[in-house]
Order: sequence, then structure tokens, then C-alpha cells
Amino acid sequence: MNEQSRLKELFEYHILDTKPEKELDELVEIASLICNTPISLITLVDNYRTWHKSKKGMELSEVKREDSFCQHVVNNSKEIFIVEDASIDSIFQDNPYTKGEKGVRFYAGAPLITPKGNILGSLCVVDTVPKKLTEEQKKALQVLSKKAMDYLNARKLIIMQKDNLELSALKLKKLTDEAPCVIFQLHKTKDGQLRFDFLNKGVKKLHPDLKAKSLKKNPERLFDIIHTDDLPYVKESLAHSYNELTEWNIAYRVKSVNEIPHWHMLKAVPERDKQGGVIWYGTIQNITNIIDYEKTLEQILFDISHVLRKPIATLLGLANLIADEKKIDGQLLKEYSGYIKTVSAELDTFTQKLSIAYSVKNKIIAGQNQDLPKAGKSKK
Repeated sequence: MNEQSRLKELFEYHILDTKPEKELDELVEIASLICNTPISLITLVDNYRTWHKSKKGMELSEVKREDSFCQHVVNNSKEIFIVEDASIDSIFQDNPYTKGEKGVRFYAGAPLITPKGNILGSLCVVDTVPKKLTEEQKKALQVLSKKAMDYLNARKLIIMQKDNLELSALKLKKLTDEAPCVIFQLHKTKDGQLRFDFLNKGVKKLHPDLKAKSLKKNPERLFDIIHTDDLPYVKESLAHSYNELTEWNIAYRVKSVNEIPHWHMLKAVPERDKQGGVIWYGTIQNITNIIDYEKTLEQILFDISHVLRKPIATLLGLANLIADEKKIDGQLLKEYSGYIKTVSAELDTFTQKLSIAYSVKNKIIAGQNQDLPKAGKSKK
């Protein structure tokens, strides 16, 4: 047997130095009853000791491996290892645990065998008088050791699944923390108490006055950054979503120190809990750049409609004059052409200036949006 492989698999069970577990304690109780012994143990053998996971009739939690009877189960075979009278056994007669009137005389250990074939330790019974086991007792001891191993395998699987879930949760948290928005789970109880069950690190990017730790302690702090004029509307929309179980979808202004209006958009899907409260799963985004972009487009449309109204009216007037003229001589045609060229030149100049102006304006807006997280609280 490869000892390094055996030890590696033993450590993978994460069982050493753990607290007693009822399921295993009951198996050693049954073993003592079946074999009529005062002592029974579930032992695990590591590189320097034998540790007792479950024990009946013994106070010691571990013994040195060199003095352990159970090490011979690991080293011997996959059958039950039996010592009927240790006091006359050449291997054990000088063992420190064999000496004295209350020393070990009888030992029988059924191996704890993993699916890979490694032996982790034993389920054993011990007595202070010589003893023999019947075939039925031996078979029962093997069945109990298999049951103990089934439990350890199930326990290991649960631990692995828990580790995988924790790893997945850690990866998900890293992803959410890098998201360019706030991802949250907000809970409002039936009696009206608010709490954040989850908040990613995007909070600190959203507004300098927001901190995840302080928000979890006092969710009402979220309302402190909302513009005074918009706060009643935000609270009203929250109440409506709570009462009607409708999506909470709202855009609102937030306070800033530089007097430039900043906008946030909150979207959350509600779910009623078993106690009658509501849980929202949602996001909060800074949409200031979107608002600025829409305002820029509105301004462009206004500028175009305002500035182009005059030249377009002129062109339409010339077109009507030309259409009404029954006969246009060369001089009149030349005069009309001059007007058209003049108006066309004005339109060309205007469109070039418009293109340059809004290109610069968009660069300024982009620069402002990069600095948005630096904004602070404004004076009321």
C-alpha cells in the first residue's frame, strides 16, 4: 500500500480533529453491544498518531502510532485484524497499553476502506480480557465499518459540494464587484424595516457618500444622496412596488458638490417572501452621460430647426418664384442662381460649424462623466 497516497486521501476527508458526530457514535455503541466489549472506537491513522473520531469506554483522544493496535489494520490487510490475547502475542506483549491488569487483551478492528482502496483506520472493539469473536460478530463488525465508511464518504461529498459552492460564490462576488453599477438585494419586512442582504463594491463608484458597510447598517442612507425635489417621488415608487409587487423602475437626480446634476437609474424586480415582506433584486446605474447625450441631441435639433428655418424659407421662396415665372431671361436666372449660391454657402458654413461645436461638446461631456465618482454632497 502506498502510504503517501493513503495519507493524502485521509486528509481530503477533512475529518481529523473534528467534533464527535452522532451517526458515528451510534455505530461504536452498536459494535460494543454486538461484540460484548466495554470499549469501541472509530479510529483514523495519520503519519504520527491514531486519532479517535468516536469512542466508547475510553477517555484518550489519540495515541502514538507506534503504540497503536489500529496501525496494524492499516498495514495488515482488508480483513478484520484480531488479537485474542495481547499479553501472549509477540507483537503486543510489550506494548505500553497491554501492561497492567486493565491493559488491552483483546482487539478486533475492521478496516475503513475508501473507494480508492486506501485504509483510513478502523472500527474496532477492545476488551481487558481475552476474547474470541463468532463469525456472525465478525460479519457484523465489517458491516458496521462499511456503514461508517459510507457516512464518511457522504460527509466528504457534502464538504466538496460546499467548497465548490463557496468557490462559485467567491467568483460571482468578484464578477459583481467589477460591475460598473450597484448590484443589490434589498429586503423590506412586513413591519416596514429595510435591509440590504447583498451589495457589491460598485456602491463606492456610484457616489462618494455611499459605503457598502454603512448602507447595510442603515439602508435609509441611500435616500440621503437623492435630490430633495426627487426624494418624495422615489419613496412613493418604492411603496407602490411594495404594495403592488410591480417592478421598481425609476430615474432620479442625486446631490453633487459642483452643482452639475447627476442622474441615477434604479431597476429592481420584487418578490414576496414567506413572512409577507418583499425582496428586490436589482441594479443602480449612473445615467448622467445618457441624460447629457439626450440633452445634446435635443439641443442639436433645436439649433438645426432654429438656424435652418431662414435659409430654407429663402430657398422655398426662390423655388416658388422660379415656378411662377412663365419665362425667365438670362439676367433673372443669373440673379436667382446667385441667391441660391449664397444661401447654400451659408448652409454649408453652418453645418461645418455645427459639426465642430458638437464634437467638442461631446468630448467635454465625456470628460465630465469620467469624473462623476468624485462628486460630493451639495448644500441644501
